[in-house]
Amino acid sequence: EIVFKYHNAPGKTDSSRHPGHPNWASVGDIGYLDEDGYLFLTDRSADLIISGGVNIYPREVEDCLFPYPEVADVAVIGVPDPEMGESVLAVVQPAEGAEPGDGLAGRLAAHAREHIAGYKIPRRFEFVAELPRTPVGKLNKPRLRAEYRY
Repeated sequence: EIVFKYHNAPGKTDSSRHPGHPNWASVGDIGYLDEDGYLFLTDRSADLIISGGVNIYPREVEDCLFPYPEVADVAVIGVPDPEMGESVLAVVQPAEGAEPGDGLAGRLAAHAREHIAGYKIPRRFEFVAELPRTPVGKLNKPRLRAEYRY
C-alpha cells in the first residue's frame, strides 16, 4: 500500500513515485549532506529556475537580497523568457522608509553582484506592499508565479 498521497491530486502523487520502487516518494525538497552526515534542505524542486540551461536556486538569491537594509521581504521566482527559457524575477517588499523604484532595483542588483554569480542576479525587480502568504504565514510562491509568469 502507498502510504504517502497528495490530497485530491493523483497525478502529483504518481509523479512523486520512484519508477523502480513504488513505495518511495519525493516531495520535491532539494538539499545536501555535509561531511558529518547532517542533512540541509535548501530549496524545493518546484521553485527551481532554469535559465539558459543553468539551474538557479531561488533560495540562494533570496538569502543574498534579504539582509539588505532596504528589504523587508523578498521572493525570487522564474518567469518566462523567450531567449533563456526563464529569467530571474525578485519580488521585493521594501523596508519601511525605502523608496521602491529603479534606484532601489539598481542598488539591489549591485549588492547581488558582490555576493552571487552574475547569471543568478535578478533581471527584473518588482516592488509590492506585501508578499502573499498562506494563513500559516508561509510564502505563497504558486500565487506569485501565477501573477508574474504571463
